[in-house]
Amino acid sequence: MAARDLRIVDPHVHFWDLSRARYAWLQDDPLPNNPAGDMSPIAHRNYLPSDYRRDVGDWRVEKIVHVECGLPRAEQVGETLWLEALADREGFPTGLVVGADMFDPELEAKLEAHAAQKRVRGVRQIVCWHADPLKTYTPRDMLMDDAWWAGFAKLARHGLAFDLQLYPTQMRDAARRLSNDPNIPVIVNHAGLPTDRDEAGLAIWRTGLRALAELPWVSIKISGLGITHRTPEAARATILRCIDIFGVTRAMFASDFPVDSVHASFDATYRAFDEATQHFSADERAALFAENAEAIYKI
Repeated sequence: MAARDLRIVDPHVHFWDLSRARYAWLQDDPLPNNPAGDMSPIAHRNYLPSDYRRDVGDWRVEKIVHVECGLPRAEQVGETLWLEALADREGFPTGLVVGADMFDPELEAKLEAHAAQKRVRGVRQIVCWHADPLKTYTPRDMLMDDAWWAGFAKLARHGLAFDLQLYPTQMRDAARRLSNDPNIPVIVNHAGLPTDRDEAGLAIWRTGLRALAELPWVSIKISGLGITHRTPEAARATILRCIDIFGVTRAMFASDFPVDSVHASFDATYRAFDEATQHFSADERAALFAENAEAIYKI
C-alpha cells in the first residue's frame, strides 16, 4: 500500500483562535521558554481546520482528536464549547481531549460540563516535572500530591479518559498510583518524552514505559518526535521501542500539529512512521495509523 493510501486517524492536534482566548505560550512578548522548542514560527497567528488540512496535503486523514491548548481554568470549558461549534461547521475535530485542573475546587462541575458535550472523550493536564528548569513544565511534581490524584479519580464517574504527558522519571510512581484507577483509560503522550538522551536517561525511559505498559488500560501516542529528537527521521528507534513495549494494539501515531511543525512537516512526520513500519503487516499498520485511535478514543 502506498503511503498516501494509508487511512489516518490523527489523535493529537491543536486548534486556536487568538481572537477568542489568550494563549500566553503563543502570545506573550517575548515568548516564554517552551521545552517543546522555539514556538515563534507558529506564534501570534490562528491555527484552524483549514490550516491543518493545508499541512496534511494529500495524506488521507479521516478523523482527528483535538487536545487542549494550555488555557487557564476559567477558559477551559469555553474552549470545549468553541471546539464543538467549530466541529459542527468544519467537520474537524472528531473527538476532544479537554483541559481540566485536578486541583480546581470547581473540578466536579467542570467535568460535568465537559462530559455533556458529544465529542468529549478525555481530559489532559500536563504534569511534566523535571529538575532542569529549562525542561520542566510545572514548578513541582504534581503527581506526588494526593490531592491531584483525588481529582484524577473523579474522571471515572464521567466516563473520561486521561491524556498523561509526563517525563520518564515520573513514570514508575505514576504507574503505581494508576493501578488504583483501572476504570480510567490513560494515554501516554509524545512517546513518553525521552528528553534525557544519554544512556542513563534512556534506560529510565524504557523502564518507565514498561511499568506503565503493565497496566492494560494504558496506551501510548507516538508523537511529539520533534520535541525530543528534533527530526522525525532520527526517531525510528523510539517509534519501534514504543510499539515493542505496548504492542500493536495499544500504540498509535499522531502528528502533534502544529506544535511539532516547528521541527518538521506533516509529510516528514508521517513518512517517518511509514518507513519505520514497512516490515509490519497491513493489519498492524492499519491499527497503528487509525484503528487503535478510533477504539481508544471511541470515535
